[in-house]
Amino acid sequence: MKPIPDDIASEGGRARLILLRRLSDVVSLPESRINAFERSVVADLLIDVLRQATLEDRRRVAARLVHLTDIPNNLCRLLLRDDIVVARELLDECASLNDHDLVGCVNEASADHCRHIAARRGLSETVTHALIQRGEADIIQVVLHNNDARIATTSLEAVVAMSRHTPELCAGLLKRPELRPSSAYVMFWWCNEDERSVILRRFAVSREVLQSSVNDLFALTQDEPKEDPVVKRALQFIERRQRSREAAQASAHENLEGVISVAAEKGLTPELVAEIGLLAGVKPLTAAKILSDEGGESIAVLCKATGLTRRYLKLLWQAMRRPLGTESAVDPRWQRVLVTYEMLAVERAQTVIRYWNWALTSALTPELIHAIREGEEHLIDAFSAAERAAMLALADDLRS
Repeated sequence: MKPIPDDIASEGGRARLILLRRLSDVVSLPESRINAFERSVVADLLIDVLRQATLEDRRRVAARLVHLTDIPNNLCRLLLRDDIVVARELLDECASLNDHDLVGCVNEASADHCRHIAARRGLSETVTHALIQRGEADIIQVVLHNNDARIATTSLEAVVAMSRHTPELCAGLLKRPELRPSSAYVMFWWCNEDERSVILRRFAVSREVLQSSVNDLFALTQDEPKEDPVVKRALQFIERRQRSREAAQASAHENLEGVISVAAEKGLTPELVAEIGLLAGVKPLTAAKILSDEGGESIAVLCKATGLTRRYLKLLWQAMRRPLGTESAVDPRWQRVLVTYEMLAVERAQTVIRYWNWALTSALTPELIHAIREGEEHLIDAFSAAERAAMLALADDLRS
């Protein structure tokens, strides 16, 4: 509602002002004094007067209703969509507003209204979904930092997707209890160094329980006449061995250390990148993603997961033609790589790299590649968790 100039609002004189106050007094009476039907009739009269009231008078009426447990719907709707000066106290403090009231306001009112709603205590998944659907980063930031707000998985995944091009959302996302490793691992590729450290510390989990629960399946699959591709992919994610024996036997460089030594001398080529990936037990596409990472922390994950020593970590860094710095002034990126390498346990590094490999390659079906290239992220619910991760992580690469 637009503010009414004081000279127009005062045309009715003192009688109109008294009427406004008396009607607001009556509509604010407790349930023991007025029933719902009577309150509704009074609200209709009050709304008619409010339409010609000043901004301050409307604000005072709204403030009177804050603690009312049964605000007439039409009156509530009018005041919630009024200027933020009028609506602010209701949005901040009125406990009787339900999800319908709040979602309606989100869909029809201003960004200022939404920021106040986003900060309310006890927001439901329905309301946070509506706020996130607006797609405004500053409002989503308030939602993410509201510890009393509940966010549905699908809504949070939408924010993860948005964070690829709105990196200021990453820090808030990483503090949400609803965030799952699958989303955190894919966010890694566009997070800054501090956020990457949080991801690796918090989400690099062990696979010991998984390994013990399916240990007998490894022998069982050897005896089956036909290999099940679904079982194979799952067991490749779970098994303890990271490096590929088959690739080592076929390699002209004998092992992973050998091919890294050659790469350090000659520089990385697409062929060497592919061979590093195969020897490390990941697909060439995963290796290419890791070895083109600007931040470099993913190289530390690769080396720790495959049991490479610091010597070969350094050689791989040199193969990528990245600076080391000097003894007195170590290059900051190289320093972060070293810290990441020392921080991670082998088992946890393997979990991260295997999730990347599973998500970035096993899930990369022709249908998904088409959806990525055509910009059809709106179809995200049609794909699995791994496919959604691949869609987010590889979107820019596959469109280029």
